This record gives sequence, C-alpha cells and structure tokens, in this order.
Amino acid sequence: MSIFDNPDEYFMQQALREARDARDEGEIPVGAIVVADGTIIARAHNHTERLHDVTAHAEMLAITAAAETLGAKYLQGCTLYVTLEPCVMCAGAIGWAQLSRIVYGASDPKRGFATLGRAMLHPKTVVEQGLLADECEQLMKDFFKSRRQ
Repeated sequence: MSIFDNPDEYFMQQALREARDARDEGEIPVGAIVVADGTIIARAHNHTERLHDVTAHAEMLAITAAAETLGAKYLQGCTLYVTLEPCVMCAGAIGWAQLSRIVYGASDPKRGFATLGRAMLHPKTVVEQGLLADECEQLMKDFFKSRRQ
C-alpha cells in the first residue's frame, strides 16, 4: 500500500507494525506513531514489561520521542496513530502535548479515555476512531488468548 492511496490507513499499518513488535517481545500489543507534515517523526510500542514501568505505554513513548525530534513540548499540527484507544493517563499526556489529531483502531471499553469523556484532551484535538479496528482488535484478542493457554 502506498501512502498516497490512503494516508491514514498507511500510518495505522505502521502503528500495527509497532504493535506486532510489542507482541513479539511479550508486551501487550499496542503500537503508536506520530506524524508531522506527512512524515513519521516518532514510533513506539509498549515497554511496560521490559522497563518494569506502568507508564511505558506506546503513546507516552511516542509523544516523548516526537517532542525530542521537534525540540518542542507541544505537538500542534501532529497526528498520533495508535492501535488501541488511549487510556486516561495517555489521554492526559495527549492533552498536555496539544496533539492536533488522534486516530485509533480498537476501542477499549474498560480502560479507554472515552469512558470519562473528552475533557482531558485539548479542545481543538480531533479524535477519529475505528480505523482498521478489526485488525487492531484481533491482535489484542490473539495475544490474550495465547497468554491464557
């Protein structure tokens, strides 16, 4: 798939690559990338097990890397693509970073930020959900199914 065919789908596929890397490392398979002006400026996946750090979510790591790349704490004009709906902690960081847009795949009805509403996000942040949701959700289901066996 070319980036020109469907940029959002292309970038979500890149986030899915990160999620698969997380799965392969024994991490919960969540991947995230940050895009600025059509270019990936940061990519990350969960490292909570590896780092023994409950805050080492894909989104948090991607936001930190993007801020470092841009040399700025605000990520206005940037889009975060993430395979799973961000949790409340990550949504808070997304709000503080002032990301312009979030695109996520699978919803997380138990721990996703939408359970509490959008108040923690920057008021101008656009949220789009459900991109490649089936593929993102299946990756999570397969991971947890393999852990229960």
